[in-house]
Amino acid sequence: MIMADGSIIPPQSGMVVGALASGAGRCAGGEQRMKLIVVLPTFNEAENLETMVERLLALELPVDLAVLVVDDNSPDGTGQIADKLAAQHPGRVDVLHRAAKRGLGTAYIDGFRMAFEKDADYILQMDCDFSHDPKYIPAMIAEAETCGCDVVVGSRYTKGGSVDETWGIGRKLLSWWANSIYVNLILRTGTKDATGGFRLWRVGTLKGMDLDRIRSNGYIFQVETIYVAERLGYQAREVPIYFADRKRGQSKMSFKVQSEAALRVWQVWWRHRHLRPADRLAAPCQ
Repeated sequence: MIMADGSIIPPQSGMVVGALASGAGRCAGGEQRMKLIVVLPTFNEAENLETMVERLLALELPVDLAVLVVDDNSPDGTGQIADKLAAQHPGRVDVLHRAAKRGLGTAYIDGFRMAFEKDADYILQMDCDFSHDPKYIPAMIAEAETCGCDVVVGSRYTKGGSVDETWGIGRKLLSWWANSIYVNLILRTGTKDATGGFRLWRVGTLKGMDLDRIRSNGYIFQVETIYVAERLGYQAREVPIYFADRKRGQSKMSFKVQSEAALRVWQVWWRHRHLRPADRLAAPCQ
């Protein structure tokens, strides 16, 4: 378990010897299975967390999967549920407790940094409300290993992707326009689902991006990270997903949040417009 003061209880399970396709994050010559850490930011996800973690741990993957829950002192007891899961699955579930709700962006950044310390090869970011279905993770890993790319995005707007059928036409058009027209027009991103938060990163990519560059602390975090990655010359690929509305719990997305994110796209462009591949940080071999 990981506490807010930075203390860490070491994982109790070791790496399993095996083989995996080339192009992964370990140094050449290593024969260990890759380690994937799923970073799950939570705030009031008591109704979803246990089921989500169990679904994640049940996946059959060519990598060793662990879960890191980043909880912002949820008043509904999510943090206590996370502690229970960590006790039930030592070495596979850890918890980072933060003192208060500090925003999605910092939750991911804190989780990414903790995953670095735990020697992850891949980091997967996703929502805990099942809008991002764990069933797509094997396809995302397969895509990363096949294409040798730096980040794989579970995408609503690539060919074959879709959104919840209950969305009204206005909501569908707004989401499509924000990704396919507005963000692309300003940032010239190649990723069709730039606002989506279902992503599989190579650890070397996140380190090379320099997380200190990332300033956004809301949903615009998703746009900023993919823009920085593309400006630095990292390659992104997309796999289609069906994006379902949450069935339990309350959504954190509001019109105010969406409006603020739209305005901050311009800040992201201004801040990072001069980035080039030469500006990558040299990431040490794990």
